[in-house]
Amino acid sequence: MCFGGGGGGGSTGVEEKAAAVDRVDTESASQADIVERAKKKREDISDAISARSADAGRSGSSGGSGRRSLIQSGTGAGFASRFD
Repeated sequence: MCFGGGGGGGSTGVEEKAAAVDRVDTESASQADIVERAKKKREDISDAISARSADAGRSGSSGGSGRRSLIQSGTGAGFASRFD
């Protein structure tokens, strides 16, 4: 079994420097890819919000997502009115 206590077989300083440079290059490429994906996602979210805002303005409602309350409704037919 070799524990590095003999002649040769270990990595040289030049190899270690080359490996370090490769790691840095890989990390910077990965970081650039992450930044690009984040930018695209941000643009997609902004587009979706803009489209949703435009749709909400077109529907003529005064706001909200169009959901009705199950507890109380404007017509008095909600859950709370059943026990009056």
